[in-house]
Amino acid sequence: MAVPSEQMAQQGGVLRRNQDIYLAVCVMMILVVLIIPIPTPMLDLLLTLNISISIVVLLATLYLQSPVEFQVFPSLLLMLTLFRLSLNVASTRLILSDANAGSVIDAFGTFVTRGSYVVGAVIFVILVVIQFVVITKGATRISEVAARFTLDAMPGKQMGVDADLNAGLITEDQARLRRQNIAREADFYGAMDGATKFVRGDAIAGVIITLVNIIGGLIIGMLFLNFSAAEALEVFTRLTIGDGLVSQVPSLIISTSAGLIVTRTASEENLGVDMGLQLMRYPRALGVAAVLLAVFGLVPGMPPVPFILVAAVLGLVAYQSKHAIERKTELEQAREVAQAEAEAQAKEAPQRTEELLKVDPLKIELGYGLIVLADPRQGGDLLTRVQVIRQQMATKMGFVVPVVRIVDNMRLRPNEYRVKLREAEIAHYELMPDHFLAMNPGLVEEEIEGIATQEPAFGLQALWVTAANRDRAERLGYTIVEPSAVLATHLTELIMTYAAELLSRQDVQNLVNNIKESASRVVEDLLPNVLTIGEVQKVLQNLLRERVTIRNLEVILEVLADYGPRTRDTDLLTEYVRHALARQICAEYLDEEGRLHVATLAPKLEQEVLDAVRQAEAGTYVPLKPERADQIARNTVAAVQALVLEGHEPIVLTSAQVRRYFRQVVERQMPRIVVLSYNEIDPAVQLQSEGQVSA
Repeated sequence: MAVPSEQMAQQGGVLRRNQDIYLAVCVMMILVVLIIPIPTPMLDLLLTLNISISIVVLLATLYLQSPVEFQVFPSLLLMLTLFRLSLNVASTRLILSDANAGSVIDAFGTFVTRGSYVVGAVIFVILVVIQFVVITKGATRISEVAARFTLDAMPGKQMGVDADLNAGLITEDQARLRRQNIAREADFYGAMDGATKFVRGDAIAGVIITLVNIIGGLIIGMLFLNFSAAEALEVFTRLTIGDGLVSQVPSLIISTSAGLIVTRTASEENLGVDMGLQLMRYPRALGVAAVLLAVFGLVPGMPPVPFILVAAVLGLVAYQSKHAIERKTELEQAREVAQAEAEAQAKEAPQRTEELLKVDPLKIELGYGLIVLADPRQGGDLLTRVQVIRQQMATKMGFVVPVVRIVDNMRLRPNEYRVKLREAEIAHYELMPDHFLAMNPGLVEEEIEGIATQEPAFGLQALWVTAANRDRAERLGYTIVEPSAVLATHLTELIMTYAAELLSRQDVQNLVNNIKESASRVVEDLLPNVLTIGEVQKVLQNLLRERVTIRNLEVILEVLADYGPRTRDTDLLTEYVRHALARQICAEYLDEEGRLHVATLAPKLEQEVLDAVRQAEAGTYVPLKPERADQIARNTVAAVQALVLEGHEPIVLTSAQVRRYFRQVVERQMPRIVVLSYNEIDPAVQLQSEGQVSA
């Protein structure tokens, strides 16, 4: 039995591999039907196939969870319309030449119309009116509006993806996927806007073809086939009406499919499940409708059977829906009670006195109005965002951020939060949970109404806008950020700023133990004979303080093992490590063309700083007068101003001997300044000097 199964699998693979060829053949056959006459049995088969494909498309639209899932529908709509029109041409050719268009058209012309071409004509006109006036017109209007709104909202959605990516809430791959989905959605609705015009033209073409067939049939029947006027009218009208019905029925089905797609909103279920859940969500409405129908059935003169029957069905559905909702509510209440009891037992459990001595490395205190952000049961995603931040910091900076404890604090204002580092407050801010933070990326021309504020992470000017104004703000070009994302971005920046303080000696030991599995030799050479774990910690803290990742720990330890026997000055060892990480450090600040934009340090100023360096037991320091240090800081700000205005990082390039001392002078006034030495520049990098810090 294995051999036939393998053969079937191979045949299925051939079918899948040649789908493009089959599609090309189908399109060419459609064009052939427009030109070459086909026999009536073949026409019957193609008409049946047309109806079948239309039904399959309609059923497929009912199971969609999102319109974008049916991405090929606009192209499929065009092909089906062309297929249907080609069948109209083929049937017209047979009707006018042979007064016979096959059994399918004849059946529609006799059975459906009950032998009366007047009834058939009326049914045909009604179908055309329904399709043209109701379904096609509505679907066309919805497609136009959806396409316009989707294209208008596209820039805002792209900026939202960039904001989530910068905040560390999503990875680069997730951002790329979301951008692709946004582009696919815009392309789909734009294509649907044009594709609905095919349906409208198809309805008009059906009416014209029907009139042409009737008039042409009368002329041909009386002049060439020797029919009387009555016979010609009866035969050709019956066949033409049958042809029109055979064409309009699948056309109506496809039009309905197009209407369902453009009116479908994104959901986690298909249309049938959503309708069932949402219609039966209110059993009282079903019960009232059942009572009204029963009253109508009892009114004298009204037929009681249909009204009473439908009323009974609605009453049964209302009864079952009510009990289903009650059972669901009871289960949710029982789950909440069980969870509350578990939390109460946890609080009542005896707490060891030693546990009170523990200090949380990082803690977020929330006012009671912000508790919803940390409660998953109420839709809060703060816990998930914090977990993503910890994962991102491990990938980006090379160390594991301690667990962030989130607690409530009733002494805070309702919408205020406070971030503490080892119980010392390092930041606080006040959110508006029912609003969105709108930031102008510099491209907004029209301002929007909102509450002015300052974004907490970078100090940018922003507005709190209501949920009703969110879509309009996105269309105007604002970057929209949710309240929980604002807090997450602020927390990310705080972790980057205080990373050196978060890295404890135990964390360093854990990192060393982790890398020991793959680089045991360098660990054994370095610890504890050359340096202590505390000295390694100070080097890693120095790197993190200037936002240099320590993920490449093996290289760092190798450098320390090489230079540790010569000096135990952790500041000097840090400089050696930075030289070894030159390529990695430069890559963080390169522009798209691979250039590094910097401001250089004047030789006079370098010499002044070097002359001021003093050595003490605690290390080296630069005892410049406060006025002189402020003047140097102001000169540095002026020199890097051009870099900041062009969108580059404020980088100052110095000699290796003066780099760390110059940073000591300016870091108090400019904590975000980047100071690099010539030894930290990758030889492959092209330098671009934009100014000089004068003496």
